[in-house]
Amino acid sequence: MINLNEKSSAILELPQVLALLAQGAVSSEAKEQALALQPSDDVEEIRRRLGETSAARRMMDLKGAPSFREVRPIAAALHRAEREGLLNTRELLDIAGVLRASRVVKAYGSGERDEHTCIDFLFQSLNTNRFLEDKISTAIVSEDEIADAASPELASIRRHMRQSTTKVREILQKIISSPHYSKYLQESIITMRSNRYVVPVKAECKGEVPGLLHDVSASGATLFIEPMGVVQANNELRELTAREKKEIERILMELSVGVAAHSSDVLADYSLLVALDGIFARARLSYQLGGMEPSLSTDDSLILNGARHPLLDPKTAVPIDVRLGSDFDTLVITGPNTGGKTVTLKTIGLLTLMAQCGLHIPVGDGSQIAVFSKVLADIGDEQSIEQSLSTFSSHMTNIVRILEEADEHTLILFDELGAGTDPTEGAALAISIIGSARNRGARIAATTHYAELKIFAMTTKGVQNASCEFDVETLQPTYRLLIGVPGKSNAFAISRRLGLPEEIIEVAKGQLDSETLQFEDVLNQLEQQRQAMEQEKLEVRKLRLQMEQDAKVTREYRAQLEQAREKATALARVDAQAILDDAREQANQVFRELDDMRRQAKKQESAQSANEMRTDILRRLNETENKLGHRLHVIPQDPADNAPLAPGDTVELLSTRTKATVLSVRKDGLLTLQAGILKVTAKRSEVRKTKASKPAPQSVHTHGGSGLRTVAAPRDLDLRGMTVEEALAVLEQFLDNALMAKVETVTIIHGKGTGALRAAVHQMLKTSRYVKSFRLGRYGEGENGVTVVTLR
Repeated sequence: MINLNEKSSAILELPQVLALLAQGAVSSEAKEQALALQPSDDVEEIRRRLGETSAARRMMDLKGAPSFREVRPIAAALHRAEREGLLNTRELLDIAGVLRASRVVKAYGSGERDEHTCIDFLFQSLNTNRFLEDKISTAIVSEDEIADAASPELASIRRHMRQSTTKVREILQKIISSPHYSKYLQESIITMRSNRYVVPVKAECKGEVPGLLHDVSASGATLFIEPMGVVQANNELRELTAREKKEIERILMELSVGVAAHSSDVLADYSLLVALDGIFARARLSYQLGGMEPSLSTDDSLILNGARHPLLDPKTAVPIDVRLGSDFDTLVITGPNTGGKTVTLKTIGLLTLMAQCGLHIPVGDGSQIAVFSKVLADIGDEQSIEQSLSTFSSHMTNIVRILEEADEHTLILFDELGAGTDPTEGAALAISIIGSARNRGARIAATTHYAELKIFAMTTKGVQNASCEFDVETLQPTYRLLIGVPGKSNAFAISRRLGLPEEIIEVAKGQLDSETLQFEDVLNQLEQQRQAMEQEKLEVRKLRLQMEQDAKVTREYRAQLEQAREKATALARVDAQAILDDAREQANQVFRELDDMRRQAKKQESAQSANEMRTDILRRLNETENKLGHRLHVIPQDPADNAPLAPGDTVELLSTRTKATVLSVRKDGLLTLQAGILKVTAKRSEVRKTKASKPAPQSVHTHGGSGLRTVAAPRDLDLRGMTVEEALAVLEQFLDNALMAKVETVTIIHGKGTGALRAAVHQMLKTSRYVKSFRLGRYGEGENGVTVVTLR
């Protein structure tokens, strides 16, 4: 007799789910193990299986699945190798494939990850053997070919074989191309008989081509003769072929011995790869079904939220919420036919079995599974003509066996309990059977149409009603499971919607007793109240979701504000620190240059150089002061000093106390000034007019009859805007005057521009007898726009 547990698993369609699991496996042994997978009643074993499935799914999320394509059965080949047997090329290639798969899968599992999983040890336990893998792969090209590189001897033999073959074909080619022999041949071709090269000769010309006869055509018209000229070469080729075969056997035996030396490690790798293949097949099924890992309950209670039958189309299947074992141990499900009662029973049983197999199940968050040692089901019609069993008899036979095996670790599923016989007796039997199963401590879910069972569930502690919702307006089931609400058959409502005359329906109602009508009225009132509560519950849920959403938006806004404030503060702090660092560096630079200036002042007596350095230091200090945002200390302007300025006037820059000459006055009031060698722009309020100093008169001192003159000469010469010829003429006169005035250093302003004027000036200075040395201006002097000249 078939095992009742296995029979119930088949009724609940577990084999169909395992077939889907097997499709996700790659190796043949992993497929077989998937089909043979059995539910476990060991909590730790179930937890381990579920953990493996979850770990594999997380790894697939990160980097896909490892490849098990080359994992093929090798146990028989390894066993024969251990007994010093010779393995063929196919077996050796399969072993190399397993070694390669072991290496690839181990590399997959050893990659960097943020977390460790419960299957890491499986990857770490793989023993890779790259030496043996490469040795087999190098020697064997395919199932029908051994590589020349398998051994030096094999390479030498095959080289001689190619030479002998070429020699034989050259001799035969001469024969079939010869005018003397070609007329005796049936065809001018070279063929083989008995692994020897021959030519087809006409039967009537047998004696014209001397040689050995190897075969005759079916018609007898053609003789296949090996000419005497190639007999020796064919013999050599035959000998080489025998040597080749012997060398190949030696190579295969050498590889077989190598496999035997590592057979235990290779077999262990194969077992690990099959196990990993099965685990990742469970992860693929989890993706396919949209499953998740349920928690395992500690109080034998089952809670399924948003559960779907795994074999139904997920796009059309309606999720159900069901619980059992928490506040009640028996669930009585009622409702119209095709309303989903049987699917609910199968969903409860099948998801329980799947979880105990270590498979993820299609449920929502918060779901938990109770672990049962037996899941027994009586579902469907198993009437048998051969065994003279009616529907009622077949159901009762199953129920008897179920009650015999039931205990406190059993989940029992009854479909249409008590059906197939007199309704009164059937209802009484159903109540009694449920009571007997409860006495054994079992968890029970049963479907029925009997009103007596509805009342039993309402009046018995630990028993709860449930119903499959039905929309009378559309005459369609909604497939929603409503726990706590007994179902109605809705026969009168459905008949009215389908057009059955009202008088017939009224007569039918009259056939019912008053208690039945009152019970139906109570059910109607309960249904109306339930719908009103559902509507209110829906409104409350909407309001709560809206409040949560508003609170989330507020939190996000506050977080953004706080983040922006922190960012602004950090940026301000960085900017302030940068300005302070810059100011500190500028001050240090000023101090260093002051020290340099003091040292150079002892060596140089030129007032011009000291003034220029002083101006540069003041400019840098002003720039630093502007960065730090301090106000400049400006000497107040004399209110009476309102006289207009004109080109040629001498003014003093209030910020630096530097004298400058007005070059031009623009319409907007801005002044263009010449301060030493620099041209600057300033506002009227930033300068103060000073009394112009009269230029020193030129004086000529005559000593006797000599014409020696002392002339006051300027220290700067501005050549900008002149042509090269004009500039050189002016420059020569300027140098002459400077030398006569005993000026040691002068500055020539030629501008940057294209550099042509600067090059001409430098060329002239190199050849001038007045010039001791010259250089380009430094920072603050005008840089490469000016040239500083030291005169002799």
